[in-house]
Amino acid sequence: MAIVGNDVQLARAFLLEGKLVAIPTETVYGLAGNALNPASVLSIFEVKNRPSFDPLIVHSDSIEKIGEFVTGFSAKALDLAKTFWPGPLTLLLPKKNVIPDLVTSGLDQVAVRIPDHVLTLNLLSQLDFPLAAPSANPFGYISPTSAAHVMAQLGEKIPYILDGGESGVGIESTIVGFENETPVIYRLGGLAIEDIEKVVGKVRLMPHSTSNPQAPGMLKSHYAPRKPFFLKSREELLHISDNIGYLLFDGSLDRKELHHKRILSQTGDLKEAAHHLFAHLRELDLLAVDEIWAERAPDHGLGLAINDRLHRAAAL
Repeated sequence: MAIVGNDVQLARAFLLEGKLVAIPTETVYGLAGNALNPASVLSIFEVKNRPSFDPLIVHSDSIEKIGEFVTGFSAKALDLAKTFWPGPLTLLLPKKNVIPDLVTSGLDQVAVRIPDHVLTLNLLSQLDFPLAAPSANPFGYISPTSAAHVMAQLGEKIPYILDGGESGVGIESTIVGFENETPVIYRLGGLAIEDIEKVVGKVRLMPHSTSNPQAPGMLKSHYAPRKPFFLKSREELLHISDNIGYLLFDGSLDRKELHHKRILSQTGDLKEAAHHLFAHLRELDLLAVDEIWAERAPDHGLGLAINDRLHRAAAL
């Protein structure tokens, strides 16, 4: 069973041995291994039961270090990096051969970011290799936003969980790539499109992929609870049943008759809703209900990323 603690040196020791460690980030917890060690990378896929065609994100603690394993930053990529790193932004950049093809699923670009968490930045600063780290959960299930979530799902498969408290953002990073200098959003996430466009201008949104995704987190079906999960209109959510778990966006539909409910944000705050999304989904999945019904968030700001996760959770 995994040890849970905040000992950066112990986490570092396991990683130096080629083992995997769960790490906290501001988005979700990651399952981390030496990105330059193919055996460690293969272990990530095996522990998560993740298909090898779904590439991984590589984490480091500085633009200078990232420059050691990518061929370069375009002007717009560098503007984004300097504006939003550390933070919930992942960039797709041309990779050097030092990054194993297993990390990128054979693609010539690698997804990279600098996470905004003091423990993980401390850990990364003491390593001479970057960390490949997808979310620390079984493939396709709800992403973890606490050490307890990781322990419940992967505790028997890894030696150490670096406990950094609850993830502040609560949904994965936004992934941005470039096609002929045009910024492309490959995955909606914790950085709003509006904020990105303030730096690099208009962006294009890439649709999901059911196979051979071009970036991490693009699969159409993902982030799903075990119980049947459905997106419903506000009118449909007026149906009351003790056999249903309700995921409500705000408090406007809250009724005492709904015995199995979670509210993302009483006041409709999108940041608060994103922070609670995965934790509330997990809680509903553990209740004695037959299925889960959810309503969409408003389609702007972080609401786009919340709805992205909800739609993909319902795609099974």
